[in-house]
Amino acid sequence: MDRNEDSNYLPTPGAVGLGQESIRDKRKLTSKFCLENLPSTLMLAYQSFGVVYGDLSTSPLYVYRSIFVGKLQNHQNPDAIFGAFSLIFWTLTLIPLLKYVFMLLSADDNGEGGTFALYSLLCRHAKFSLLPNQQAADEELSAYKYGPSVQSSTSLALKRFLEKHKNYRTLLLLVVLLGAGMVIGDGVITPAISVLSSISGLEAAGTNLTKGEVLLISCIILVGLFALQHVGTQKVGFLFAPIVILWLISIFSIGLYNTIHWNPKILLALSPYYIIKFFSQTGKDGWIALGGVLLSITGTEAMFADLGHFSAFSIRIAFAFVVYPCLVVQYMGQAAFLSKNIPSIPNSFYDSIPGCLFWPVLIISTLAAIVASQAIISATFSIVKQCHALGCFPRVKVVHTSKHIRGQIYIPEINWILMILTLAIAVGFHDITTIGNAYGLACMSVMFITTFLMALVMVFVWQRSIVLAAVFLLFFWSIEGAYLSAAYTKVPQGGWVSLVLSFIFMFIMFVWHYGTRKKYNFDLYNKVPMKWILGLGPSLGIVRVPGIGLVYSELATGVPAIFSHFVTNLPAFHNVLVFVCVKSVPVPYVSPEERFLIGRIGPRPYRMYRCIVRYGYKDLRKDDENFENLLIQSIAEFIQMEAVEPQFSSPDAASYDGRMAVISSRTIQSSSTLIVSEAEDFGSINSIQSSKSLTLQSLRSAYSDENPPIRRRQVRFQLPYNPGMDPAVREELSDLIQAKEAGVAYILGHSYVKARRSSSFLKKFVIDIGYSFLRKNCRGPSVALHIPHISLIEVGMIYHV
Repeated sequence: MDRNEDSNYLPTPGAVGLGQESIRDKRKLTSKFCLENLPSTLMLAYQSFGVVYGDLSTSPLYVYRSIFVGKLQNHQNPDAIFGAFSLIFWTLTLIPLLKYVFMLLSADDNGEGGTFALYSLLCRHAKFSLLPNQQAADEELSAYKYGPSVQSSTSLALKRFLEKHKNYRTLLLLVVLLGAGMVIGDGVITPAISVLSSISGLEAAGTNLTKGEVLLISCIILVGLFALQHVGTQKVGFLFAPIVILWLISIFSIGLYNTIHWNPKILLALSPYYIIKFFSQTGKDGWIALGGVLLSITGTEAMFADLGHFSAFSIRIAFAFVVYPCLVVQYMGQAAFLSKNIPSIPNSFYDSIPGCLFWPVLIISTLAAIVASQAIISATFSIVKQCHALGCFPRVKVVHTSKHIRGQIYIPEINWILMILTLAIAVGFHDITTIGNAYGLACMSVMFITTFLMALVMVFVWQRSIVLAAVFLLFFWSIEGAYLSAAYTKVPQGGWVSLVLSFIFMFIMFVWHYGTRKKYNFDLYNKVPMKWILGLGPSLGIVRVPGIGLVYSELATGVPAIFSHFVTNLPAFHNVLVFVCVKSVPVPYVSPEERFLIGRIGPRPYRMYRCIVRYGYKDLRKDDENFENLLIQSIAEFIQMEAVEPQFSSPDAASYDGRMAVISSRTIQSSSTLIVSEAEDFGSINSIQSSKSLTLQSLRSAYSDENPPIRRRQVRFQLPYNPGMDPAVREELSDLIQAKEAGVAYILGHSYVKARRSSSFLKKFVIDIGYSFLRKNCRGPSVALHIPHISLIEVGMIYHV
């Protein structure tokens, strides 16, 4: 379906939310807003220590040991240590500080970060999405576009080339899914290496604990960490932030002491000259050691992926003024200590601690390692939520843990899967160096992919020249490529773990997206012809009974094939039909004023309507008891608007798939189309409560005996006295109110997707085994859509794709 198919959409004056000019004005005021609200920004920066920076700040526990393991053991001398510190300093400066803090955080998608946020931006500015459900109405959303709309001829030609070739768009999606898979893999590896590296200090302390006992303690801590996730990011941030701040102060103080006490000349290593000297002495062994150096920036991606939990300004403040200087001084101090104590390299961090501070720092480091895992766990939740919203992940339960910050979520299924895999990694390897090889490979792969997506954003979103984007891409790819190539040399020594995990998650996501896309295309090509519906007449060839039938479909246009099953197999159907499409649009959030898109299907006597409910990929689809009432009010407002404004009425249209309008909740609240009265109701089944059937009443009483009545708000609608109202409009509104009083039923297709017999073996494997397995073992669509079970009607249907 092309966007041009949505020609029936017309923007309604006064009904649409903020326009594009308002969005641009809001973006211009962002920096001013942050300065005016400095206290709240500082509070977010404080929370970010407990969520974002735990991983990055605990890297000094194992970096130097990882650098000088293996072949670099033959080059353990002061010059090599100076070169290693110089490498760490410039790596921290170029990638986390320059690339992420000063550049990448500016590429947010209305406050959201991560690989899928960049992909969402690209899909909005070009037709890169493989799921053909884009509509012209979506482009009118206030959060849809920002920045200049004029493109250069070169970027326009590149855009058209990518849009024309589906294979390249599929490749782009695979790259994004690989990046998302690497982030999820990070969520498995990070807790294992962080906790194991901190608890290893017990062995350094000379205790009598065996490796098995140390591993058991680590596993207990890991279980406790994942069990704590349900309280939410905000509470975890408040709880963990003091620990990370105390940890940063500790490592800064120890690093400063070691620099002054052991070797102040380490300051000279801030010069890149020592990097050249390092490689001239170590050669190929130095290049392989880059796999250890990159561990100093692990956790950097969390700054971008966790952006939705905080704000770009708060993350910049925390990193530039606290985290970056503390890390530089700590690495400098360790290098100064090691330059005078070469044998201490295998246990560099704990040996560099002054004796009187060992146990306090050990306790703080253990707590900080627990916090270190929080950053990537929160990022994993965000990535999974984005993948799910954009049709690339099976349905999961998403719990919103903060009333004030919408991006803070918790996903129980993912949390426990991460815990099981993390424990398997910790028990299976129990070696920090091996796990570190997998860790570094996953982190650098994500950074490499993010750089590529950022270059595309510079061209298609920021409208920068291709030359500037190419310079950015080549500069950072040359740096990250060197680290990535070194990391891939350690695939046999544990690096394969991250590859296996990422490819498993990528396979799951691609199979789900592929199956979803095939199912959507089947619905699209098997829509019920409008001529067939018109030939049935207003009664649709069956008995129209009181009530409202909400027919759920993924189609944004046309009548789904499931509807023909009802008409041909059932003797009766509801008097009012509403085809509901709940769709995700490539924006983070859709304001409530722009949530509903209402239209008509067929002539007025058919009493058939369409409602498209739009959500952003970060919106929480909560169980809203007011959904039915908002839907009825929106349809009533549309009926009234259609009668007043002639552009919405098109009786001569051949398609009879009428115009659609955005119905704002503000318009509903200020409108007098219907009179709303509220009362406390102790009933539990609206659709059965009003029925005259003795059988249904007996079922209701039996249900009520097993399920105690719940107090809830009962809303009733009435027509106001308006002698000037069109009689046809009054009759339609009366039918709508009567149908609501009779009850609402939710009709949903229970689909079985099968590959055609002529399909290839690979397609049959993906659809019949992979996609079917995922559909059977994820949350059902009725649960994901929060449909009340007692009012649900499911119809089985087989899709041969």
